[in-house]
Amino acid sequence: MKLVNRLADPAQRASLEARSLRALARAGALGLENPHKFAQILNAMRSYGPYGAAPRIAALRHGGQTAIADEFGQITFDEFEEQINRLTSAWMQKGLGPGATIGILCRNHRAPLIASFAASRLGANAVWLNTAFSTRQVTEVAEREGVDFLVYDIEFTDAVAGISPARGKLACATEDAGDDELRKLIAGGDPRLTPAPAKPGRIVLLTSGTTGTPKGAPRPEPKSLTIPGALLDRMPMKAREATVIGPPLFHGTGLVIALLAISLGSTLVLRRKFEAGQFLDDLATHKATGACVVPIMLQRVLALGEEDVRRRDLSALRVVFCAGSQLPAEVATKAQALLGPVIYNLYGSTEVSVATLATPEDVRVAPQSVGRPALGAKIRIFDEAGKELPQGQTGRIFVGTTSPFEGYTGGGKKDVIDGLMSTGDVGHFDANGRLFIDGRDDEMIVSGGENVFPREVEELLVTHEAIADAAAIGVDDEDFGKRLRAFVVLKPGQDVSEEAVQAFVKDNLARYKSPREVLFLDDLPRNPTGKILKRELAELEVPSST
Repeated sequence: MKLVNRLADPAQRASLEARSLRALARAGALGLENPHKFAQILNAMRSYGPYGAAPRIAALRHGGQTAIADEFGQITFDEFEEQINRLTSAWMQKGLGPGATIGILCRNHRAPLIASFAASRLGANAVWLNTAFSTRQVTEVAEREGVDFLVYDIEFTDAVAGISPARGKLACATEDAGDDELRKLIAGGDPRLTPAPAKPGRIVLLTSGTTGTPKGAPRPEPKSLTIPGALLDRMPMKAREATVIGPPLFHGTGLVIALLAISLGSTLVLRRKFEAGQFLDDLATHKATGACVVPIMLQRVLALGEEDVRRRDLSALRVVFCAGSQLPAEVATKAQALLGPVIYNLYGSTEVSVATLATPEDVRVAPQSVGRPALGAKIRIFDEAGKELPQGQTGRIFVGTTSPFEGYTGGGKKDVIDGLMSTGDVGHFDANGRLFIDGRDDEMIVSGGENVFPREVEELLVTHEAIADAAAIGVDDEDFGKRLRAFVVLKPGQDVSEEAVQAFVKDNLARYKSPREVLFLDDLPRNPTGKILKRELAELEVPSST
């Protein structure tokens, strides 16, 4: 079945675009310009599309404003735009152009953004590779995606040793700028705007890969303003401020907020690795009004303790955008109590884009929800037979957006019903239209004839005063078919027994939801975006005493 584009209906498209325009104008992403500048902005949009044109427009509107502050210093929007132009022309001289594929294996700093924008202006695809990949994974994905040129941080030299792209590869992020091969290539390029490609290049993000080899999920050049409109419709981000990015840019969570900040002419604060204390220092130093995190980063901030957090001046902070994995209700509630009414929790995926966005008010009254459908998103709950379920009943979540998923680069698609695509999750709506995620549809277990969702148990476990982190999975059981196994990380200095954990669950949930086994770990295995790697938990050996 074919996915339905939410912009296909003219009347609906007009309504969504009008509301998006209002949200962008309110935030300062759009404004009154003199005729000459307005013509330049329109020409940039026509030539390079919304993505490739974003830094050009930011330079026209906010040229002297600091665009990026990273560990290599600061650059203005004018300088950022010039470096993109230079790299685009240098790559053209190397024979790269429309249809080429440029791989990016970098941590968070200016170079991957420059490379991605330059690729778009060439009409080339930009594939963002995961910095946690093994050498084998980097090689496999680069070959599958047909990488013609590779940009990589110098620290990943060994990981890319077996890759020989047809047009070459260059290292960046060296401590000595004089040894940075990418900087040298940029310096030798022409600073003038390059001719527009027939069609802007695509961004290819990879799925999280928590259950297997990550797949490429290309995103077409957006033909609508509804994605930024959906975010700015609810989040009070404004132009010419500062936003600190915690998650890696190769993940949609970090990249979408980075693009939003650039479109607003705001300073983008980047660090190659996340460290909770440094993150807070950056928020205070730059008087940042916005922050982007994944849930585990909020947990790391809370672990510093209230006194440590409050000694920084975070009074400018208005938005903490959180996405990428499950945000436990307990973490959301504690973070908002400490940081103020600033938590915005997004539910979506690489495939479906933006589905819902919970506001601070949603977090206050329904912290376990992921909020209401975002602008341009349609969400329905279906049973296994494809029949829509009424409010309150749990079923499979299907989403339709203004940016339909094109299918994985290696082939394959997600399930589609009535033009809406499966998220792989199960959930329900409450009477106020808020969506609740009850678990993954492939994680639900049937134990002794009863349905059990591990997520419900995980949400409860982290409310225990001694528990810092928790996960649960289903394992085979001779008597019950499946049983629940919990993995618990204790807070420093805390001690609790397996029996006490089981009793805690029994006291708060149905008895059949109590884990038959509890394993205590120092840390839970997670990918770089904070998702728990449950396949690794399933492979852990269980002590015979349990």
